[in-house]
Amino acid sequence: MTLSIGIDIGGTKIAGGVVDADGVVLARHRVESPASDAEAIETAVVEIVTRLSADHDVAAVGVGAAGFIDAARSTVLFAPNIAWRNEPLGTDLGGRLGLPVVIENDGNAAAWGEFVYGAGRDLDSDDMLLVSVGTGVGGGIVAGGELRRGAFGVAGEIGHIRMVHQGRLCGCGNRGCWEPYASGSALVRNVREEAAAGSLIARPVLDRAGGDPDAITGPLVTELAAEGDRFAREQLAELGRWLGEGIASLVAVLDPGLVVVGGGVSAAGDLLLDPLRETFSHALTGRGFRPMPDIRGAELGNDAGMIGAADLARR
Repeated sequence: MTLSIGIDIGGTKIAGGVVDADGVVLARHRVESPASDAEAIETAVVEIVTRLSADHDVAAVGVGAAGFIDAARSTVLFAPNIAWRNEPLGTDLGGRLGLPVVIENDGNAAAWGEFVYGAGRDLDSDDMLLVSVGTGVGGGIVAGGELRRGAFGVAGEIGHIRMVHQGRLCGCGNRGCWEPYASGSALVRNVREEAAAGSLIARPVLDRAGGDPDAITGPLVTELAAEGDRFAREQLAELGRWLGEGIASLVAVLDPGLVVVGGGVSAAGDLLLDPLRETFSHALTGRGFRPMPDIRGAELGNDAGMIGAADLARR
């Protein structure tokens, strides 16, 4: 059986796993992410692969990382939170590990994992869109059964489609991107602002956070929404409406057979997906006269990127 290792480089942790051809994770190891230190991150990846490969015969390594990856899937052209600028990460890691290494954008890796082993595994068509809603909004496009990476390898940066003229400042430097309105960070920002302003309807969330608006988190909002808190539910619904608007625009361009919604905020389930689907159904061009893609929650959770990267490396 051909085994490969998938690595998911996150903001707070670097996770690795030995993955078989069925997408089953046979062994795991994770370490804390050494902040934005590029060299230390590379060393941490080597440590994880060395430990996991000691007990398994591994053929290749796939690494999922946030950033622009070149068409050869080897060089990180640009990473927003790590000092990688034209970094030959694949060559460097391959030299240190003595194994073939594939570098892939983390959203692409997660999309591939969901397409092959997760929510898209029973899809009749070969076209799927992943929308990952976490700190930001990421994604990946599968078209004709292949990852759509674009001419230069940097397709799929869906969080940076422009939604509002001269709107909120985005981390990318532009204004009005989808991400500042439809991400987990947007959810937390809006709830904190209401709580800090003394809104009575936000009081239960503030109380749960110990009276400190800065202690309000996305999981806390989701928890209260699941318990029936009206304000928390309204905030998730507003986020869902922003997502539905953006997904309608993407579907008009890409025409996927399935849209998968993943990322940490997707843990809210139908509290997020129901308003998303309703807005999408009213915003899609040609509604009522064209097939509508299914919209599902992701199935692989935090393992999607790791499993997807491992499978891409094996292929």
